[in-house]
Amino acid sequence: MTPAARRLGAPRAVRVCAGVGGRPLEVEGSEISAVRESWLVEDSWWSEQPLRRRYWELVTIEGGDLVVFRDLVGGGWFRHR
Repeated sequence: MTPAARRLGAPRAVRVCAGVGGRPLEVEGSEISAVRESWLVEDSWWSEQPLRRRYWELVTIEGGDLVVFRDLVGGGWFRHR
């Protein structure tokens, strides 16, 4: 029997507290001190399963760097890794 296939780099749901314009203020209890970058990804808009995400590259108050995204089609916040 082979082990179940697992998608590498699959996003996992995270708890985000967002402010004005959707800017993350806190991720999983860690306060955000800076936004390095934000960008929008739109793909497969012609299909039955379009992809539309707002990504945020963030710096936590502890100095950690992380990237999260908001699923603008299905809702929810996610993080890769």
